[in-house]
Amino acid sequence: QVQLVESGGGLVQAGGSLRLSCAASGRTVSTSIMGWFRQAPGKEREFLGRISMTGGSTLVADSVKGRFTISRANAKDTVYLFMDSLKPEDTAIYYCAASMSARWETPTYAYWGQGTQVTVSS
Repeated sequence: QVQLVESGGGLVQAGGSLRLSCAASGRTVSTSIMGWFRQAPGKEREFLGRISMTGGSTLVADSVKGRFTISRANAKDTVYLFMDSLKPEDTAIYYCAASMSARWETPTYAYWGQGTQVTVSS
């Protein structure tokens, strides 16, 4: 119903910045909330933040607040994760996900992208 494709990952030096993109296609009209997650090797998936695809409201996890920001394209089904002041511990596979639920406080991420690798070197 909805397909998600992440892009923009790569190798960056500690202290650098990187912007990830998530392009949604298919029945995107049903997408209410888009979220960003990451998963490092041997660790569980970590929630980073989410954005409303209608009102544009954002929420960023405390763990990355002040360094990561979430935004969306003006008239496209694309969301961004801008990462600043990157640290080696930010190294992970980053995923975007789509929630069909319009309830901001309780999203249900039913669709997931394949992920994009972010590696931060010291």
